[in-house]
Amino acid sequence: MTCVGFVPALNPHAGGVFQYSATMMAMLSDIARADTSLDLVALLPDDNVIPAELAGSKWRSAPRELPTGPIREQMRRLIGEGPHRQAWRWIRDEVNQHGNRQSQTRDLDAFVRRDALAQWWRRQGIERMIYPQPQALAFETGLPYAVAVHDLQHRLQPEFAEVSANGEWARREFILRNCCRQATQILVDSDLGKEHVLFFYGPYGVTERQVQVLPFLPSSRLPSDVSVARKMEVRQQYGIPDRYVLYPAQFWPHKNHLRIVEALEQIKRVHGLCIPAVFCGSHTGTQREHHFQLLMTMARQCGVADQIHVLGYIPDDKLAALYAGATALVMPTFFGPTNIPVIEAWALRCPVLTSDIPGIREQAGDAAVLVDPRMVDALALGIQRLWTDESLRQDLMTRGQQRLGTYNVADYQQRLGTALRALRG
Repeated sequence: MTCVGFVPALNPHAGGVFQYSATMMAMLSDIARADTSLDLVALLPDDNVIPAELAGSKWRSAPRELPTGPIREQMRRLIGEGPHRQAWRWIRDEVNQHGNRQSQTRDLDAFVRRDALAQWWRRQGIERMIYPQPQALAFETGLPYAVAVHDLQHRLQPEFAEVSANGEWARREFILRNCCRQATQILVDSDLGKEHVLFFYGPYGVTERQVQVLPFLPSSRLPSDVSVARKMEVRQQYGIPDRYVLYPAQFWPHKNHLRIVEALEQIKRVHGLCIPAVFCGSHTGTQREHHFQLLMTMARQCGVADQIHVLGYIPDDKLAALYAGATALVMPTFFGPTNIPVIEAWALRCPVLTSDIPGIREQAGDAAVLVDPRMVDALALGIQRLWTDESLRQDLMTRGQQRLGTYNVADYQQRLGTALRALRG
């Protein structure tokens, strides 16, 4: 029997990382059903409650952190739960992050072992770990682990503030460098992702045999089919017109919402088409809120503010209805290597427009309209074509389904199983 711990991303507002985490947990459950020598433990914060979506699966749960002492436990009960507790956690996390930034700036290769926590995990029977995103726990606790590395954009495009400003570059580099150099297995979404890891962290001892390509699957939480009635119900709930283009993404600058606004203005001015755009995703936090306000100001200045529908966070069942009812997914992001919304759109027969950049180009192939994300003219032309050419849309839906069929759940489980065997040794 091998016991493997997993630190899930539990906040649905985290977007792609949450979806990735949920999908991996579902796939590991399937593997454990066939392999009775595999024991799975979800390490959860604050309490010992398995998430509702995992009820009845092969997972058991355990506290992620060491048990609190008597005084701390009394304080915890006194404070109780509620918004004030959440505010305290936010302040605590901000203080911790500030301390991390200071220490990382001095020496990105130095870290403190958390031996007591590692011993606590071992007392739960845990021998190996899987992390769905890089985090310091991986190398601080020292148990053999596999870690998913989703991108190295702080190395590739540090001009974007969200991966470099206010100590963010050092924080990312500290975690990613040490995660990669200490990992038994590194999981990446594409061959390009593997190249990036080996290029940047090969000099720190990372070898090709450590890196396993594990392409994304559509979210396991999305329904596979959406009725006409359901699509209409969700449109009416959010006040969305019958036709629209969709972009489910948080409001980071690299998501490139601004050029969508400019493209809509150009299409309206040149061709007289008023194309509604539905944006889903969070704009909380200083950088995202600033970018969101900039976006809405630009929309008003361009005369297209009434075409922009901002919905915030959308639950998966409603997001599926938005995909299925959209004229197209419009995703001119600057970041990759690949992205989950592209395959989610294919799964729900939604035509795709996305960025003609390495990684995404290989992911999309001939099943999407590819545009230079820096060129408003190209983006406007692509949106206009999808809006006016039904035969193009139908062709892309067919190609998307075909491309999705080249990699399925069985393929994912086989690759994940290979990484798991390497981790178990």
